[in-house]
Amino acid sequence: MRLKKYTDYALRVLIYVGSKPEGELSSIKEISDVFNVSENHLGKVVNQLNKHNLVETIRGRAGGIRMAKNPAFINVGSVVRKMEDDFTILECFDADTNACVITVSCKLKHVLGDALQAFLGVLDQYTLEDLLENRLELQALMDTTAQE
Repeated sequence: MRLKKYTDYALRVLIYVGSKPEGELSSIKEISDVFNVSENHLGKVVNQLNKHNLVETIRGRAGGIRMAKNPAFINVGSVVRKMEDDFTILECFDADTNACVITVSCKLKHVLGDALQAFLGVLDQYTLEDLLENRLELQALMDTTAQE
């Protein structure tokens, strides 16, 4: 299974913004520069994260992005579920488009369904705070001034 880049970028934004001291603002440009991702694409990701109340966006000249919640209260599995719009691993997972002739007797759908639930179950065991345990190391790696 592969997560979409959109979800990957959402997790990176949360790690970047969450690694900053509490209340410190980040910009889409900063994040774009660090991860070499289009500002336009990140803008869409940040907008979605804002809609889910994971980050707060402040408009204006002195604006930016900051955490809307304590990272200890942001569940990784929940973030992935919010950012991914399709967990249809196989054709048979979608009753509307399934044309597979062996669906009624096939066990593969159940095996992969169990695997998907196990995957999400592992993600549910972690919070953003867990991903930020090595905050100082992450800050050093993402420091754009050190990269120039």
